[in-house]
Amino acid sequence: MGSRGRGGVRAEAQRQATAALRRRPDERGQALLLALGGAFVLLAGALALVAIAGAVTGKGRVQRAADLAAISAARSMRDDLPRLLSTPTLPNGLPNLRHIEKAVYLSRARDAAFGAAKANGVSAAQLRVSFPDRTSFAPVRVKAVVRGHIDVGGVRKGKSGDGERKGRDGAEIEASAVAEAAAPATASGPAAMPAMASGGGYSGPLVYRNGEGMRPDVAAAFDRMAAAAARAGIALVVNSGFRSDAEQAALFAAHPDPRWVAPPGHSLHRCATELDLGPESAYAWLAANAGRFGFVQRYSWEAWHYGYARPPAPCSAAGNAVGRTTGAVGGAGGAGSGGDGAFPGAGGGDGAVSGSGGLPSFVPARFRAPLLRAAARWNVSAALLAAQLMAESNFNPFAVSPAGAQGIAQFIPSTAAAYGLRDPFNPVEAIDAQAHLMSDLIRQLGSPQLALAAYNAGPAPVEACHCVPAIPETTAYVSRILALLGGAGALVVPSFEVRLVA
Repeated sequence: MGSRGRGGVRAEAQRQATAALRRRPDERGQALLLALGGAFVLLAGALALVAIAGAVTGKGRVQRAADLAAISAARSMRDDLPRLLSTPTLPNGLPNLRHIEKAVYLSRARDAAFGAAKANGVSAAQLRVSFPDRTSFAPVRVKAVVRGHIDVGGVRKGKSGDGERKGRDGAEIEASAVAEAAAPATASGPAAMPAMASGGGYSGPLVYRNGEGMRPDVAAAFDRMAAAAARAGIALVVNSGFRSDAEQAALFAAHPDPRWVAPPGHSLHRCATELDLGPESAYAWLAANAGRFGFVQRYSWEAWHYGYARPPAPCSAAGNAVGRTTGAVGGAGGAGSGGDGAFPGAGGGDGAVSGSGGLPSFVPARFRAPLLRAAARWNVSAALLAAQLMAESNFNPFAVSPAGAQGIAQFIPSTAAAYGLRDPFNPVEAIDAQAHLMSDLIRQLGSPQLALAAYNAGPAPVEACHCVPAIPETTAYVSRILALLGGAGALVVPSFEVRLVA
């Protein structure tokens, strides 16, 4: 019985083994199918990841092309801005070959953008270039838009040698970038009104009158002379004062004509004892009275140039020490004026800009006297006020902005009331109120550059960062005014920056 039992168990085991063998082909097939299915899923996932990665990479390439096109155009604008804003004619009446018109300025920027795009594999048909502020007298912003195609499978649809090549599904993408050429956000250079001179020449304390630096004893003498002139009904204005060798070199580089601006190192203006004075109506009074206050007319053919002749001598160690013990008290002020030129081979004297009465040539005749009076009354640069009016209204006394700003100086009603301006459309009253406001802002913020930003955006955002706030309208506004002053030779402009802003 035990033997039979063991045989029955064996027989049952064999039957089960035989049945198992019969089932294995089907199970093997099912396992193979499952394995193939899993592999397919993994492959599909991998392809999807590759497609996504390709899309991301493609989008990045298109964005990079847009960024580089915008930056290249903005660099062109930065480099050409002084030429755009330079005077069309030289002092001798001949055309200024450095000057370019706005159409050329924009065309050169556009060409730079397309050149950068081509270098990055973007065709002209894929790129659009526009200038958001092109209606202004000095555009400083550029927008580049690049269109591209992303192929999900990496095969682009297009024609091949044997007809239409069938690619996989793709997508059209678009990337844009906005770049600008702008003044530095923080005040720098002459616009910062430093308390101590540097850059070559005089190295002592500076005091400011109408935004122009000078030795403290020179400022005290000028104040006495200006008070006497005022009693005679004449408002004296300082159009140009101290300019270091470095500033003169930058000014000469922008205007490399010795009839316009002198080479650096050849003028007493570097000693902080020389003043270019105006207006023109004051020349006769100055010739008769300046000597009583220690000033001499340096050159007979330059009625505006007066130097302080009392000790200590210009650019001497004693001169550098004037005011160091008591400290220099800087007055409100703004941009400088003119390029000087007491240099060998030109007969000495200042360049033609210095004799322009303290105002750039773009100022309409009817507004010159009100600007000079307001500048003298509120101790602000006349050239700064003039450039500001150009940016605000293009000297239109009846201008009204969409935000409700009114008149030549674009006062909003609340600010006009605060400064006693009854009629914003009266240009004489508005210019005086503008000078009063700018004088207060310069005193409050410490530099004309920041004062301009506050005039446009309000003092709060400027005080918050002590910089030109990153507001597109404000950065463009400040940059245009500084560039306009630089183009007119009225200011050594700080180096503009090129940056992406969108």
